[in-house]
Amino acid sequence: MKNEEYRILVINPSSISTKIGVFHNKLFILEKEIVHEMLISRKMVPLFDQLELRKQAILETLDEEGINLSKLNAVVGKGGLLFPIEGGTYTVNDQMLEDLEMGVNGYHVSNLGAAISFQIATGLNIPAFIVDPLVVDELQPIARISGMPHITRKSIFHALNQKAIARRAAITLERPYEDGNFIVVHMGNEITVGAHKNGKVIDVNNGLHGEGPFGLTNAGTVPAGDLVNLFTSGDMDQQEISDYLLSHGGVVGYLGTNDLNEVEALISQGNEEAKMVFEAMAYQIAKEIASQAAALVGKVDAIILTGDLAHCKGLVEKITRRTHWIADILVYPGENELLSLAEGALRVLKGEETVKDYNKTKI
Repeated sequence: MKNEEYRILVINPSSISTKIGVFHNKLFILEKEIVHEMLISRKMVPLFDQLELRKQAILETLDEEGINLSKLNAVVGKGGLLFPIEGGTYTVNDQMLEDLEMGVNGYHVSNLGAAISFQIATGLNIPAFIVDPLVVDELQPIARISGMPHITRKSIFHALNQKAIARRAAITLERPYEDGNFIVVHMGNEITVGAHKNGKVIDVNNGLHGEGPFGLTNAGTVPAGDLVNLFTSGDMDQQEISDYLLSHGGVVGYLGTNDLNEVEALISQGNEEAKMVFEAMAYQIAKEIASQAAALVGKVDAIILTGDLAHCKGLVEKITRRTHWIADILVYPGENELLSLAEGALRVLKGEETVKDYNKTKI
């Protein structure tokens, strides 16, 4: 009989810290954010030069917290910018580590998740996994057509949270995720809206490279002609434009804040610009939801709102008012990435899902 009790270490690196969690099945034993002072005091530390620093900090923290490493069954890290792959839980292997270090699809701090997990797991002779990285690509062929032959639409989105929340919603609706049609909306600095059909995300806006609604700091889709004019004018160089699109657009670009509480406070004080920007964000999200309803030919079991902005009742109400005619709306505020990673590893350990091989599923 298969063991039903598992202990899993979860690792989620961010710019100056690393979040870790230890789970007994789905129950938190430990949750900790380790702040790396060296990364604060030094402006630039090459990404993979941080590997040993972060690993040692994790091991020291686990020791201080009295965690017995010998009881761990697996280590799972947040996946990074690999070659496009289908969704699922993957064993970390040499090719994956090489591609992450080479930055085959770009450099992001999440590239360290698999490497740290692998090093810790190897020392304990247990498996290391990643789950649903940003580059999950399950687009149907028609969704790849951009309108320009030499540009193909890419799938880069909040795959981990979208798929984890869709699975939880499917349980609520008492149907398998693999048999349902869902529109999942992740709302944060970037906003991604995915059409989930029978367990695959057949269409989604590329939240990293400027598609879809604007978010707190991401500009989303902007008029292409005006963007070309801005670039050719010489007022901004390529890096400045890229930074603006990804980090200085959206709400912060218009209002100088990326805090929706502050935005709502401005609205309550009669600030008309804040009111318009807030309405526009909800409006663009609603339009993207309707677009993905078309991708599902109108057959939608539920619209699911998630991410940090789903805590904002005013935003949820405005989106709901424009989209409730499509399907019932379920709200799952926040983004519990540690739990989502643990759940992916747990499905494999329990035999509910087959672990995947990165070498065989690259698209």
